[in-house]
Amino acid sequence: MKLRKIVWTAAAVCTGLAALAAAPAAMAQEQFFPSLVYRTGPYAPNGVPFANGYADYLKLTNARGGINGVKVSFEECETGYATDRGVECYERLKGKNGGATVFQPLSTGITFALTEKAPTDKIPLITAGYGRSESADGGVFKWNFPIAGTYWVAADVLIQHIAKKEGGLDKLKGKHIALIYHDSPFGKEPIPLLQERAAMHGFKLSLLPVTHPGVEQKATWLQIRRDRPDYVLNWGWGVMNSTALKEAQATGYPRDKMYGVWWAGAEPDVKDVGAGAKGYNAVTMQHGTEKGAAVVKEILEKLHAKGQGTGPKEEVGDVLYMRGLISAMFGVEGVRAAQERFGKGKVMTGEQARWGYENLNLTQAKLDALGFKGVMRPVSTSCQDHMGANWARVHTWDGNQWAFSSDWLQADEQIIKPMVKTAADKYAAEKKLTRRAASDCGS
Repeated sequence: MKLRKIVWTAAAVCTGLAALAAAPAAMAQEQFFPSLVYRTGPYAPNGVPFANGYADYLKLTNARGGINGVKVSFEECETGYATDRGVECYERLKGKNGGATVFQPLSTGITFALTEKAPTDKIPLITAGYGRSESADGGVFKWNFPIAGTYWVAADVLIQHIAKKEGGLDKLKGKHIALIYHDSPFGKEPIPLLQERAAMHGFKLSLLPVTHPGVEQKATWLQIRRDRPDYVLNWGWGVMNSTALKEAQATGYPRDKMYGVWWAGAEPDVKDVGAGAKGYNAVTMQHGTEKGAAVVKEILEKLHAKGQGTGPKEEVGDVLYMRGLISAMFGVEGVRAAQERFGKGKVMTGEQARWGYENLNLTQAKLDALGFKGVMRPVSTSCQDHMGANWARVHTWDGNQWAFSSDWLQADEQIIKPMVKTAADKYAAEKKLTRRAASDCGS
């Protein structure tokens, strides 16, 4: 496997005996963040901006002085979005540079595989906006953190948004909603929630799988043209999304009746379709395109203006760049939270970082101070709640750019929480796991 390593350290200018004496200790104080990426293959157009945002936030963290003085380092490993390569990357990187802080798989398939390994290796997994929806239950999934959203949250918000357009949830009765989905663990994740909502509200749900990587959708759209569903939900990734929009245009299906998941609502999904995608909607994982955000301006000033940025500066602030940036921020802030318990200015082990992710308290004031004012709402995790936020918005492509087209929407916990517990209990039974005792919540 090709392993791409990005090494970057701040040049130390040591003056005086005290600084010289401190230099070796400072060099040893590095918090290591492995980075699983896919900069090649059919999903690269979407994977690259995420990886760039992830890298830039870690660089920005060093430019800000590190995590209470602890500098961070990272190393990229190319997965090509393949589960076997992702596992190989994990095994290769988990013990490097003093040990991995956290892994962010950027693939639901890889997440499923690593969920079996993380507890043994004592390395947490952050799966912000993807992975197993039931892993929000920290009572069973001690090492998984789907921070800020799961696919059940995304699906629930989309149904709520559609219901509002129709005049209420009762107006969904008799409607027809089709789900076109990537035929993988990722694409199948929203199905249980949609089936639950369909049973509750009496709408017809059609399930239309699309084979990887998603370039062949002729039969799918012929069926849509024949059945004319009231709405189409697009659970796609990479080239599948632009293909769906082109097929919708060719068959005359209105784009304003199409709603994508937050991995199907970014610039690479629509730029090749342009005006043909006008009216297409997607749920957002809180943020959208954030060119005016303070953190974006800081990255342009401190990194890209000095030739130290990752990727083209024109993409800084785009949807998937922000997704990577926010995911890295979660990783960093969990370590900062861990330091409050285990020692400021110290490198945290994976086990200590896990405690930080379970006790993450990103208040609005903290987010604003980090440069995320107007970008996202507070996130607060706990022993039982490893997601920490269930808010989302919808944005719409106007032919040239994305713009928010809904108010903040909150997923219905009365529906989702029982589903999460049932699925988590089933997983625990299959794996012969015992729910965490209250005493374990402080560990």
